[in-house]
Amino acid sequence: MSSPKLFAPGPVDVSPETFAAMSHTMIGHRGSDFEELYASLQPGLKSVFGTSRPVFLSTSSAWGVMEGALRNLVRGKVLCLCCGAFSDKWFDVAKKMGYEADKIQVEWGEAIDPEAVKAKLEEGGFDTVTFIHSETSTGVLNDLAGVAAVVKSFPDTMLIIDTVSSLSTVPIEMDAIGADVVLAGVQKALALPPGLAVFAVSEAAMERAKGTPNRGYYFDFVEFAKNDEKNNTPSTPCIATLFGLQYILGEIEKEGLENRFARHAETNAMIHTWGAKHGFQLFAPEGRRSNALTCFTTPADFDLPAFIKTLKSKHNFLINGGYGKIKGLTFRISNMGNETVATMQELIDAMDDVLG
Repeated sequence: MSSPKLFAPGPVDVSPETFAAMSHTMIGHRGSDFEELYASLQPGLKSVFGTSRPVFLSTSSAWGVMEGALRNLVRGKVLCLCCGAFSDKWFDVAKKMGYEADKIQVEWGEAIDPEAVKAKLEEGGFDTVTFIHSETSTGVLNDLAGVAAVVKSFPDTMLIIDTVSSLSTVPIEMDAIGADVVLAGVQKALALPPGLAVFAVSEAAMERAKGTPNRGYYFDFVEFAKNDEKNNTPSTPCIATLFGLQYILGEIEKEGLENRFARHAETNAMIHTWGAKHGFQLFAPEGRRSNALTCFTTPADFDLPAFIKTLKSKHNFLINGGYGKIKGLTFRISNMGNETVATMQELIDAMDDVLG
């Protein structure tokens, strides 16, 4: 049997058409062919990010840019907004990098309260805030506009936003909300193989970076900006993946962003309805649930490992159990990327069959 189709929270399924686009004849990365490829990506990326700023291409996971953003922007103290495995890890990374860091910690499954952010920032001393929009470990979709409005009410406080599992599933209006760094990996909602991160940097954040010592090289925002002026990247990029990204952005343009958002909302709702039918409780709170994936609480008498194993062996579909400290207590189903009502129905039929 072939490898299972992924309905996991990332990497997600990559279409044959995307792989075909990635098989483009290899080109050099310091010539006009690459410059044309780079330039062709910018309109679509800017549209998805909701920005007029350049969108940079980093041959790394999103974590490379998440760490790099700290290195470029933190001068004094960083506040990390923690509500799950990945937002919690950002605090740990900041500490390991030697920064003075503090956090707002809520229980996994809860969302960040903008008023709590305001109260914490009023203590003073913070110049940077890290924030995950869609916490993939818990299925929580945080209040992006609300948190951004609070942070931007504090002058010279930079807001770094991880949109790894929200970019292209819900609107991301970087310029309108005043975000300073917005970043994502492409292996989730953009439905590409791992290994590429995309990110944009505000003018204010770029000015901050220019005066920040010890930025390093690989994730130096100033280097990215210099190379962007020549439609290029500071170091050798993952060219094949960029051809795949070119194809995906073309598909997004054809579908239209609003239609893409609506499709994700519809397919996400299908999984919620399926869960309710079988008595599975949603882990994230009402009104703060991701449109990209669903996290369910595992009932005490439910054999989750057997369910996942049988779904894979019998139907060749793969979903994921919980992550981090809620492993075994939750399970997650993705609907992001290329999934449609028809493909999600196939999964639902298969899961119903396994449940009997």
